[in-house]
Formats: sequence, structure tokens, C-alpha cells
Amino acid sequence: MLDPTQRFSDRVADYVRWRPSYPAGVIGALRTAGRLRPESVVADLGSGTGIFSALLVPHCARVFAVEPNAPMRAAAEAQLGAKANFTSIAGSAEATTLADASVDLVVAAQAFHWFDPPRARREFARILRAGGRVALVWNERLTDRTTFLVDYEALLRRRATDYEQVNHANLGAQDLGGFFGPGGFGLETFDYRQDFDLAGLTGRLLSSSYAPAAGRPGHDEMLRELGEIFACHQESGRVAFLYQTKQYHGAL
Repeated sequence: MLDPTQRFSDRVADYVRWRPSYPAGVIGALRTAGRLRPESVVADLGSGTGIFSALLVPHCARVFAVEPNAPMRAAAEAQLGAKANFTSIAGSAEATTLADASVDLVVAAQAFHWFDPPRARREFARILRAGGRVALVWNERLTDRTTFLVDYEALLRRRATDYEQVNHANLGAQDLGGFFGPGGFGLETFDYRQDFDLAGLTGRLLSSSYAPAAGRPGHDEMLRELGEIFACHQESGRVAFLYQTKQYHGAL
């Protein structure tokens, strides 16, 4: 399997343009529960192109965006580098370079399934201050709510390279329970949606690391079948991804 830190290097532009953000309720829940305050220092680990960091920046004192992939990190810096409370760091969830007991909140949005959990847990515990919290966030694309979503999921299972192996849904409650420890964790869920024309749907597919890139075996066939699925299900030239966004939170 390709090094997880390098999987998105050749698809950053599609990632920036077509990956979803997150529902406003995610940040609202962090603020309401006191996990995110104006004085908070936050580490966004596996921060990628800065999608979640951009939501954090208006609500805290400092965001350390820690990302090992240079092209993705550069995209975040281009968007957020002018923000006084944004700091981009070349590091990983397992080796952040941050100081001991230096952050109040660790977040990982659409990223934790790429981490080495035991090593990441040790690093999270090292950098968190007393009373610090962890929030793990995923946009989970619903696969069976519409006939379009059913056909799209079937396309991925038929044509994507290692979709089933890297799907974050492979992480279960037992895995997360072991990560958070005896104190357990809470879960909040939110609805979210993206609407696409064919160009957007194509870009969204190609932003995924398991989609064969241009010039790779299966790329042309996958896009041809994607076009057929779009033509079958589009309404007024659009189709929709429906998500359930999940935020797991707790102390270590």
C-alpha cells in the first residue's frame, strides 16, 4: 500500500476544490461544550489542505496545522498563511514537533484512519495540557439513501484500487474505545450535503486516493461509468452526496 502520507500528492487541486467542508454544528458543539474557546490552542493533525483549520481559526487563539504531505500543506498555507493565529507545521500525528503540554484540543478531521493509533495516542497525550480533549471528525458518505448513492458505491467497489482497505468505516466502536481509554467517548452527529454537476462529481471522485489517476489502469473506464451513472440519476444537471458527519470526543 502507498505510504499514507503521500497518497494525495497528485490530487491536491481536486481535493481543494471538491472535498466537502463540515457542518457548522461541528464547531458549534465544540464551543458549546467548552472544548473550543477564544483562548484555546488547537492542534489540527493530518490537517491536509486546511479545510477544518479554516473553520477553527476564527474561534481560538492558535491553530497548529500539522501535515506531513508537502503539496497539501502548501495548499493550506496559500489559503490560511496570512491568518495571524495559523501556524503550518511539517509533522505527523505520531511526531508533531509540538512542545509537551502545549495544546488544549487535538482534532483530526477525515484523517485519524491514516494514523498509527498507539503511536498517535502517545503523541496526543504528550502535547495535551491537563484537561485537554480530543475530537475525531469524519464526513461519512451515506451509501444507500438514494439510487444514485447506491450506484456510486457499487462503482467504487468495482473500479477503485483499494477502496475497501482504506475506508475509514473499518474503524469500529471497539477501536475508538481502545484509543480513548476507560473514560470513553461521546458522539455527535450532523447532516451534510454536497451537490455536483458532472465536472464536480468527477473532481470529487478523483480527489479520493483510491481512484485511479489519469494514465493509470482503469482510469478511463471508471470515468466512463461515472458519466453513465450521472446521466441516469441527474436531476436538472445535478446529483447529491449525502453525509452523516460524526464527531467523536473525549479525554485520553
